[in-house]
Amino acid sequence: MNIKVLTNKQDPSDAYFVRQKVFVEEQQVDVEQEIDEYDCEALHLVVYKGTAPIGAGRFRMVEDYGKAERICVLSSYRKDGVGKLLMDKLEEIAAEHDIEKIKLHAQTHAEGFYKKLGYVTVSGEFMDAGIPHVEMVKKLSKKH
Repeated sequence: MNIKVLTNKQDPSDAYFVRQKVFVEEQQVDVEQEIDEYDCEALHLVVYKGTAPIGAGRFRMVEDYGKAERICVLSSYRKDGVGKLLMDKLEEIAAEHDIEKIKLHAQTHAEGFYKKLGYVTVSGEFMDAGIPHVEMVKKLSKKH
């Protein structure tokens, strides 16, 4: 597996492919909610197995923190470490930009996954695109 980081000037179609499969087809999220105005300003990450995109996510700088969004992995690869690979790369990008905190909105079924990576739940449950979520935060170590 390899991971590619796309700037907003590069074609994010492979990221959109994975997001379409996971969010729109599998989870029935309206495509109008899935692709939004933040896609044009975000860094997109795509995990490949060979040439096939199997995982995706995006990262934005918001105020004094980084925001991990649209983290998804094709169902047949969910136990292969793809999600951890994505989150490790997002944290690496945040550290390179001196970002000390990452926030994300986790679907409640994925809350345990993020807790294992050091994220802490900081909200009650709320609905987003018809799916229950919680807000989670992780403070990153400062570089010395």
